[in-house]
Amino acid sequence: MVTLRLARAGAKKRPFYHIVAADSRSPRDGRYIERLGYFNPIAGGREQQLQLEQARVDYWLSHGAQPSARVAQLIKLNAGNTAAS
Repeated sequence: MVTLRLARAGAKKRPFYHIVAADSRSPRDGRYIERLGYFNPIAGGREQQLQLEQARVDYWLSHGAQPSARVAQLIKLNAGNTAAS
């Protein structure tokens, strides 16, 4: 099964996450099918905290991909931000 989940990157104590579509059996930071965006939880100033390719996310969800709990929250947050813009 394909899952939409976070893959950690960045230095120690400075997390940065790629939002990826990956096989559910692959490790967290391992192989993935497609990168869909990123999430920077410690963004400050003018840095963008969340960037998501909504069209590709919708594609994967329509083909049966299951988002993790955190990615589902981020998708909802992104949908709210794009509607407000």
